[in-house]
Amino acid sequence: MKTNKFIMPDASIILLTVAFIAYIASLLITPGKFNVEDKSHSVTLSQYQTVEGVQAAPLFAEGGHIGLANVLFEGLVAGDKYGATIGVMAFILITGGAFGIIMKTGAINNGIMALINKTQRIEWLFIPLLFTLFSLGGAVFGMGEEAIAFCIVLLPIMKQLGYDAKVTVLTTYVATQIGFATSWMNPFSIAIAQSIAEIPVFSGASFRMVAWLVFTLFGLIFTVRYANSIKQTNSASSDAPTVHTSLDICDKLILATFVLGMIWVVWGVMARQYYIPELAAQFFCIGLFSAFIAKVFNKLSANDSADAFKQGAQDLLPAAMLVALAKGVVLLLGGSDLNAPSILNTLLYYSASSIAAVPDFIAAWGMLLFQSLFNFFVSSGSGQAAITMPLMAPLGDLLNVSRQIVVLAFQLGDGLTNIFIPTSASLIGCLGIVKLDWGEWAAFIWRFTLALFVLASSFIFIAYFINYQ
Repeated sequence: MKTNKFIMPDASIILLTVAFIAYIASLLITPGKFNVEDKSHSVTLSQYQTVEGVQAAPLFAEGGHIGLANVLFEGLVAGDKYGATIGVMAFILITGGAFGIIMKTGAINNGIMALINKTQRIEWLFIPLLFTLFSLGGAVFGMGEEAIAFCIVLLPIMKQLGYDAKVTVLTTYVATQIGFATSWMNPFSIAIAQSIAEIPVFSGASFRMVAWLVFTLFGLIFTVRYANSIKQTNSASSDAPTVHTSLDICDKLILATFVLGMIWVVWGVMARQYYIPELAAQFFCIGLFSAFIAKVFNKLSANDSADAFKQGAQDLLPAAMLVALAKGVVLLLGGSDLNAPSILNTLLYYSASSIAAVPDFIAAWGMLLFQSLFNFFVSSGSGQAAITMPLMAPLGDLLNVSRQIVVLAFQLGDGLTNIFIPTSASLIGCLGIVKLDWGEWAAFIWRFTLALFVLASSFIFIAYFINYQ
């Protein structure tokens, strides 16, 4: 008898289910509010009070109000260009389009392949350079799925150098996820999470840069030690297949544009307090300039660049829609205004009350644990941010945990567990390429994953005690 294999539902299905539950909750739960003083950034449980007589959300609302059937549209049109949802969606689509052009030129891939070509015969430098580069890729532009392609290229080289399939996955995919988890400027995870949490995009970068250095070094030490322990001494390095890839002038100019553009973005955030409108325009300029260079050197036509922009934006459209759907759920629960009666405020009050007995720093650590476990069900970073941040951000306010720490807990919990969970399509793809069974991989990587969680816990505690904002 044929058995149907369970398939994890898409993040949009999960959010629609949450929307239905929110609608039922609006019929059963009495809304409440917090009597917060104007311009006050602190809120306590004692300020909560229930509010009777508030009409529950209907199935279908008229006159621009929110109902279950209106959840997607109202979520789409909520906010302004400075925040959720309109501004965040525009930022996601424009940034996705810009990166679509850059990736279409092939400059990023050619740069990595050229590095492999130059360093594969210098064995002591080969793995450290690759690991650092892939980690940086995860931190800067959310590299993850791209690791699958590099597993194809690197596997025969690693084997000729005396390493196994695990070293290939460690050097590529695991490195990208360490960078992803500690990123200070990934537009596809931290930007979305911080926007939903209503804190400046890419703020708190210095602490995350330190985290990236520490986690990358920790992962690199683990990878190098394992690689050295299994290296086949009878394998001659000179037999390693050579990767014939060189950078032309066009590639070099596009890579220079990308690097200078990232410096410009960092400068804008730190020196000029750029926010979503300016950041989107910066990424758009980087994409346009890359398209111009590709056109001058006949690498891409104008239409090719236009198609790449549309494809890049299309790839991120699901993430943008998730942000809208998540906002719609919040509106269905009455909105996120603490001073206005809502079901969300009631849920926040009872959630915070249930864990108020534990110290605040334990509550912060509990958020890391929650995000780590939740990632098993929603491995998409943008999807997890859309689902969890609308509740976690205000919950942090009630527990005296800054929203910056709430976002950090999301980042670390989401990114680091991607190297273990079988629901990560990118991990399973990499394992399939190198012909490594997930069970064998899990038996190998679980101790390292646990060590990363302990290290992440340490950073959460440090962030709390230094009042990371």
